[in-house]
Amino acid sequence: MNRKIIKIESTDATAKIFGSYDSNANMIEEHFGVTMRTRSSASGDSIVIEGEEETAVSAAAQCVSYLQDLSGKTDVLNEQSVQYAIDMIASGQSGELAALGDECICVTTKGKPIKAKTVGQKQYVDLIRRNTIILGVGPAGTGKTFLAVAMAVRALREKQVSRIILTRPAIEAGEKLGFLPGDLQSKIDPYLRPLYDALFEMMGAENYQKAVEKGTIEIAPLAYMRGRTLDDSFIILDEAQNATPEQMKMFLTRLGFNSKAVVTGDLTQTDLPKGQKSGLFTAVKILSGIEDIGIHSFTERDVVRHRLVQKIIQAYEKYDREQLRREREATEKRAALRAQRDRRPKGDADQNG
Repeated sequence: MNRKIIKIESTDATAKIFGSYDSNANMIEEHFGVTMRTRSSASGDSIVIEGEEETAVSAAAQCVSYLQDLSGKTDVLNEQSVQYAIDMIASGQSGELAALGDECICVTTKGKPIKAKTVGQKQYVDLIRRNTIILGVGPAGTGKTFLAVAMAVRALREKQVSRIILTRPAIEAGEKLGFLPGDLQSKIDPYLRPLYDALFEMMGAENYQKAVEKGTIEIAPLAYMRGRTLDDSFIILDEAQNATPEQMKMFLTRLGFNSKAVVTGDLTQTDLPKGQKSGLFTAVKILSGIEDIGIHSFTERDVVRHRLVQKIIQAYEKYDREQLRREREATEKRAALRAQRDRRPKGDADQNG
């Protein structure tokens, strides 16, 4: 039997690591095939990890050590945080996990610090900091838009830019909304609601409204960007998978001096008419490798919503792969039949005809 003992700084940290009804400890035990128990002594608490395989015990100990560090920075260690730590350590990426850091991007109106929660999110934030144009591509729930808005608010607060401009294509997600009542703002509000939500959380409704009235924050449909030059601005194009290649080119060429543009989207959720190529897909291909343009691809591992979101994404990806495989096999079968028919002697074809 192999054993590792990890000294814990406080009883509170022990409670966070084990989780409600030992739910976190159960996840670690089940994944690594170990047992965990607490041990109290005059010198303080410890967590004892035991198991048959030395590598499994060492991996579980790494996970507990990381969670102990994390417990000092958060009120609760939720299931998503624990599962992410397990996945990273199990895949041999514990070094990247340790480098995740504790940088606060900005603070919400409720005093909650906004930080990168995954290695992928940290890489994305670093790209935004270093580059002028950034393309963030990946599934829902990975924080693409939220982190971009957080970086924009930070840049505005630190007076790196004088305004924030948020835009997205006005395309319905598979629904026909018809003619919406009201003025222009009322008509475009439903499309831009996710951007409002992120800004409200970071700035508060009152501060947001004041910034809009002063022109410090502008939210508009993508079509309204044509003909403009955007200087001294932090510009975010959200849901860019629904922009056409022509719209994407138009948007990227609006960039002015002392400005930064972040483009976010999920290529698996394109709502463009069938046969219409996504401008985001084209941009990723065309702009790759150009200096001062950063491209980051999120994975389902970066999902920070409910754990089921990650499983749903994986299930859809598996389904899509299976559909592509079937289509490819059907195409190959049709090609083989055509080739067989073409090789048939002409006399046989006439006789059969």
